[in-house]
Amino acid sequence: MRPRPATPHDADAIRAIYAPIVMSTPTSFEVEVPSAAEIARRIGKSHVWLVAEDDDAVVTGYAYATKHRERPAYQWSVDVSVYVGEGFRARGLGTLLYRELFRLLREKGYVNAYAGIVLPNDASVRLHESLGFGRVGVYRNVGYKLGAWRDVGWWHLALALPPPVPPPPPS
Repeated sequence: MRPRPATPHDADAIRAIYAPIVMSTPTSFEVEVPSAAEIARRIGKSHVWLVAEDDDAVVTGYAYATKHRERPAYQWSVDVSVYVGEGFRARGLGTLLYRELFRLLREKGYVNAYAGIVLPNDASVRLHESLGFGRVGVYRNVGYKLGAWRDVGWWHLALALPPPVPPPPPS
């Protein structure tokens, strides 16, 4: 498996990984699967998108970073997510994708990464904590999906020491 930058041409493969998560789990708070065109738009709009491919160039997982919040003072922080295809989980692919994502984010000058995890999700919590994320807190009953109210835990990873006067990171 090897990570590479995602392109809009990866949208169908990303959608194939994401669709069952949206439709059958509370892991994502989306309730409708985005179209391939919408995923391609998101790839073009976000800070960094990566996909992992196997030896046959099949996309097996993806990770991305997006704006943490709208206001300019937040521009050095990102929200991150990683999704791995059903047949490729528990093989270290999430770790591989995240490590490359964090390397690229550090190069671009980002300081903080945040991950929201719908609870309970022991595998995701273990992944994030194994990479150095620390729990910040929990939003209780913040979303309703698949017939139940869901909590979302927030985890933080310091990507770099905050500079005294930071230059704006590139988009």
